[in-house]
Amino acid sequence: MFRMPAEWMPHERCWMIWPRRAEVWLERMAATKRAYAEVARTIARFEPVTMIASPDDLAEAKALCGEGIDLLGLEVDDSWARDSAPCFVHDGEELRAAAFQFNAWGGKYHPHDKDAAMGAALARHLGTALIAGGIVAEGGAISVDGQGTALTTESCLLNPNRNPGKSKAEVEAALKAALGLEKVIWLPGDLEETETDGHVDGIAVFAGPGRVIIEVPTDESLSYADALRANMEVLRDARDAQGRAFEIIELAATESHDAEGTGVCSNYVNFYIANGAVIAPSYGIAEDAVARGILAQAFPEREVVQVPVADIAIGGGGIHCITQQQPVVAKAHA
Repeated sequence: MFRMPAEWMPHERCWMIWPRRAEVWLERMAATKRAYAEVARTIARFEPVTMIASPDDLAEAKALCGEGIDLLGLEVDDSWARDSAPCFVHDGEELRAAAFQFNAWGGKYHPHDKDAAMGAALARHLGTALIAGGIVAEGGAISVDGQGTALTTESCLLNPNRNPGKSKAEVEAALKAALGLEKVIWLPGDLEETETDGHVDGIAVFAGPGRVIIEVPTDESLSYADALRANMEVLRDARDAQGRAFEIIELAATESHDAEGTGVCSNYVNFYIANGAVIAPSYGIAEDAVARGILAQAFPEREVVQVPVADIAIGGGGIHCITQQQPVVAKAHA
């Protein structure tokens, strides 16, 4: 059975995409590129990293990323590998690329045809088969435990801008078929988050079998406090594919850095689990240390490394959004 492994399972490498869409980053583009390079170099301490870049950006990416980062020239529109790159699945012997239809988060950006073709392009580069996801979806909308359970949100995948005319059951069936799932847990999500329409990787993510890290409000007056509470209520009552109730680890939200005009993505849940490490966001505020401590307790066997993300967050995402793991296929390395 082909299944998407959990993110904490061993990685062959991490894929990233060099920033490209000028209207997203505007005058911060140079700083954003430096921030992407820092994330890439940090992850490369723990696992190989390949930075995809448009051919005319390859020299710049190489200069800023340094010698330790592999480069691949492919035409791209935007820079969110979690969403335009495929989700990788395997059966223990063979790797496949599960590519959902990509419409730039409900048609928010144009053009996006090059990003829509990224799944197929990467599958060709790797010489692996492509699994058509059958629905409009993004990798950031899904978190899996590698044992048959996924978390996702209604506000995203059931949004009319993604899959109009498809029922919840139809969307769920497509997720199960593409990623080898047995159960999908639907959190309400966040309708007020207008960039991704409430991607789950900014709300709640698996941290281990039967363990979920979820964002909680620090201030009940925050505009999205009701949404966070609703997500928590569903998760408390849910059971995974193995019948387990969840151990829930709370990680506080923050809007403290919004005063500087950043904060489009302003949470600590959007981290990347690398081989032997957790690469987590920092915003230069007091809450950084608290978040680091919680993640260190949640992943005691991994080094927690925080990387500044303000120049990434202004584009609407964080560290998890700009990365996509390719799992090790154990028998291929036997």
